[in-house]
Amino acid sequence: MNVIMLSMPAGKYVVAVSGGVDSVVLLDLLRLHPEIKLTVAHYDHGMRDDSSEDRKFVQGLARKHRLPFVYNEGRLGPQASEATARAARYAFLQKVQKATSADALVTAHHQDDALETMVINLLRGTGRKGLSSLTSGEGIIRPLLDVPKSEIIDYAKRHGLLWREDSTNTNTDYLRNHVRHNLLPNWDDASKAELLRISRHMRGLNQEIDSLITKDMSSQIDRSKFLLLPHVVAREVMAEWLRRHELRDFDSNTVERLTIAAKLAEPGKSFDVVKGHTMHVSRDILALVSPER
Repeated sequence: MNVIMLSMPAGKYVVAVSGGVDSVVLLDLLRLHPEIKLTVAHYDHGMRDDSSEDRKFVQGLARKHRLPFVYNEGRLGPQASEATARAARYAFLQKVQKATSADALVTAHHQDDALETMVINLLRGTGRKGLSSLTSGEGIIRPLLDVPKSEIIDYAKRHGLLWREDSTNTNTDYLRNHVRHNLLPNWDDASKAELLRISRHMRGLNQEIDSLITKDMSSQIDRSKFLLLPHVVAREVMAEWLRRHELRDFDSNTVERLTIAAKLAEPGKSFDVVKGHTMHVSRDILALVSPER
């Protein structure tokens, strides 16, 4: 029998509960931790005729567990895209987080969601970030990312939990549902495990990149650290450095040229980047220089 172990620091959180099995299980796990203070938040997208029943169900759960409950009703309509629905939902959740002074949002995304997101991003042609986009961080905690959907359903059944099924989850006109129902079932376990391994590797790579490029959008990089990076990692750092300065009109050849220059050029040299920007190479620092105005 699989047991879901939830690791969460003590604090005050807003937990997003749709009424589906994933968020119902998450709420059940979180409420068992006395050091965690919860506000239950529910967003009605207004995309289904029966969506108000989901709100009533979640409100009943919150009342049962004596937890604060907040909800909002959108009027997105049945034709709204996944991206529109997601943006509206997170805008609401972030308002609730701010209003309650919560430490973070908590969502019920699980391992299957992570796989679906990676496949969707591969289909869209995204790069490194697309393979590690569904993670915890920046005010959002996703404690079930390593838990398969099957274990979540097993937990719900063993504990006698009730939940609601969203009828739109079977509509394969939505890309996520197409991936869920038509693509991933054809993958073997080894292929799925390899994709998850790649995702974990990309998370580590992201952390390494962030350690070199500070969040204050610094125009400088420590060259001594850059020199020690494997070439493939150095290329990723270079590309991310440019992106964080809103320089996106570059190709792989530009990244390769600047990476080699950053490692091999003599101090005092400067190299064209894009849009009049240059990269200046000194002994200890790589500096991105804006064009003079």
